[in-house]
Parts: sequence; C-alpha cells; structure tokens
Amino acid sequence: MDLFSQSQASASAPLAYRMRPRRLDEYIGQQALVGPDKPLRRMAESASVRSMILWGPPGVGKTTLAEILANESGANLEQLSAVMAGVKDIRAAVERAQLSQGRSTLLFLDEIHRLNKSQQDALLPHVESGLLTLIGATTENPSFEVNSALLSRARVYVLKALSQEELEAVLRQALDDPERGLGQRHIRVDDEVLAMLARAAGGDARRALGLLETACDFCVPDGDGERLQATALADVLGHQASAFDKQGDHYYDLLSAIHKSVRSSRVDAALMYMAQFMQGGGDPLDVIRRLAAIASEDVGNADPRALPLVMAAWDAYLRLGDYEGQRAIAHAAIHLAVAPKSNAIDQAWKQAKALAAQHPTLEVPSYLRNAPTKLMKELGHGDGYRYAHHEPHGYPAGNRHDCWPEGLPRASLYQPSDYGQEARFRQIMAWRAELDAEADGSA
Repeated sequence: MDLFSQSQASASAPLAYRMRPRRLDEYIGQQALVGPDKPLRRMAESASVRSMILWGPPGVGKTTLAEILANESGANLEQLSAVMAGVKDIRAAVERAQLSQGRSTLLFLDEIHRLNKSQQDALLPHVESGLLTLIGATTENPSFEVNSALLSRARVYVLKALSQEELEAVLRQALDDPERGLGQRHIRVDDEVLAMLARAAGGDARRALGLLETACDFCVPDGDGERLQATALADVLGHQASAFDKQGDHYYDLLSAIHKSVRSSRVDAALMYMAQFMQGGGDPLDVIRRLAAIASEDVGNADPRALPLVMAAWDAYLRLGDYEGQRAIAHAAIHLAVAPKSNAIDQAWKQAKALAAQHPTLEVPSYLRNAPTKLMKELGHGDGYRYAHHEPHGYPAGNRHDCWPEGLPRASLYQPSDYGQEARFRQIMAWRAELDAEADGSA
C-alpha cells in the first residue's frame, strides 16, 4: 500500500492522518515555498526534485511535502527515520533505488539531525552520485546538527509555524470534507471557537486537528447536525503550554528575545517573552541569570541599583518557590527595562582585557606594591603612595599618582554615558581631571 493509499485507509485513523494533503493545491501554509512559481512548486511541476533539508517546527508539513513532491514528480519515495534506521536500512533503500527501472528515488530522512557517522558514510556517495535525492526533515538548526558534507549537497528550506488564519483554514477544511474529514457530521463551529482551537495549537497543524477531533467528541445535537460549543473546550484544551525542547533553537530564541527586549527598554515585550518561556517549561533561573548579565552589560552604572535588585530577585525565587518567585523575576526585569541604559562597563572591560593581553609583562609601579617585609620596604615598595583619605577631597590629585603601569601609553577605558547615574559619574570624573591638571600645573 503506497503512502497516499494509507492516508485514506480507514475512518478510524486519526483525523490529522486522514487529512494530510495529497496535492500542493490542498497544502495550506508555506506559500513562500509552494505558492505559484515558488521553488518547491517548480520542482514538482518540472518533475526535477533536488536534494533539500526542510527545517521547521513540528506539524508544519515537512513529511507531507516530501510525499507530495514524490507523488507529483513521479518518483519513488523511501521513508526512513534517523533514529530508527541503521546502515542496513539505508543499504536496502539504495538497492531498491538501483532496481527502480529509470524512476528517480526520493529518500525522506526524518530527524536528519540525529544521523550518526556510519549512516552518513553509507548515504553520502549515493546522494553525491544522484542515485538518491535526499529530503531531510529536522526541527533543529541544520547548520549545527547536520553533517557538513551532506549539508553542502542539499538546499535548506525554512518552514514556518502556521499562522492562526492558516490553522483555521486547516480546521475548516477538516470540518467540510465529507470523505476524509468530519463533513458527514455537519458540525457547526462558531468563529471564536475555531480561533480558540487555532491559538491553542501553537502553529502546529497536526496538533490543531487532534484538538478538533477530541473537541468534537463533546458536540451537542443541533438540528440536522451537531454544534461544538465553547464550553466544551475547557477540558479539551486545559493548560496549553507552549512547550519546547530545552536544547532547541526556540528555547534560546526566547532567551535572546527577553534580553534584547530589556536592552531596548520594551517592558511589555520582555514580560510577554518571559511568560512564554516559563509557561513553555523554560527554567526561570536561566532568565534570572540572563538578567544578571544585563544588569552589568546593558544598564551598568546608569542605574547602580540594577545588579543588587537582580540578585535580590534571584534570592527571592530560591526562597519563595516557583509561583511567587516568578513575580520577583518579573519585578527585576521591569526595573532593568525601564532603567537608563549604558554599556560603558561592558566596553571598558573588553578594552581592559584586550590591553592586558597585548602587554602581559607589565609591572606594577613601585609605589603601589605591597611591602609586608623590611626587605620589600628597603626596595622601595610602597614609597610615594598617597593614602586617599588623607588627601583633599579624598583624592590624590596629579597624574604622577594615576596608578597607571609605567611605560604603557595612557588609555581612557571607562567612558560613562550621559544617562542616569552615569551622568553624575561623568561630572565627578571631569572634576577630578581638573584637580589633576591643577596639581600637575603647580608641581
């Protein structure tokens, strides 16, 4: 039984399985790839499919696209999973391709990011020779996860999560189709109910159809058909978490979005991304660690209270537990987002490290050296050191006591901004520079 017969095999099969598109004209979403005159449609129409990797989240149609491309191009389709298949399975697929009597063979390799070295070695020469056209599917970034030799022989196409409108179209398609879908039941669904299902699916068509199928078990009679009411969705949807793999791109994309929203002083966006991250199963401590970095990197001395506040929120989370502690993290994030911004600390520290790396053998000036013994004092360690608290204004003025390493050209590493407390820091530093000039002039 071929794949397209299977997809229509039984009314008892899950709705998502029965409703898998058989032609590009039935396919919803990914119009940048399958729309008129787009690359995958051109491949199907010309019966000339090239090796590719389909990268996208679950439920966006990666497997279905491979089936459609094979069907519309007249090619044989071999399906393997990188998790389940071994070298023996790949060799068997190669042998079948060699016996295909002139028909091209598409090898659909699901979860290609889990391909091991022996599998890659068995597959690569046959992709290279053109015996097999590879269509890999992955939810992980292929540039990190896929063997470079295979990656160089395949075009990467990025598939996006379906929009709410596209998911509603998928659901309507299933409700109206009398053969594979639910059309024979004449189920009436209000637009707002359909929108709730679409939102709960989180861009995943397979999940959307699964939710619809379960929800329709709670339909009530309505004239010559049935009606799906909003009240029936509560038990079906439950707590819809936007779950994700901690090692996946979405996890780190959300952390990046939190950081960049706080840096951009966008409070509402930062809170929204934090909520999505934590409700999706993300570790709140990963957020608070990121906030601690932001406090020095992006706020710095423009608001010196920022870092202590973040550390207090960290402590509060550990003491209060997750539910109350999350609010403490939100407290810190709001403060950081609203606070004036300065990266002067970050820039100064980077320059200081670079300068130290360029001059690894610089010596400490003798007047700054420690002198715990008589010999060290006799060698002049500590001679000329001026105790700041005994100086006017608590500042030993003059460049002869600038504590800078001897022989190293003077560099101004820390340049405070004009924002927040750093504006005051800039004034203080300018005043001290004036004191230095006066002391040097009178010397």
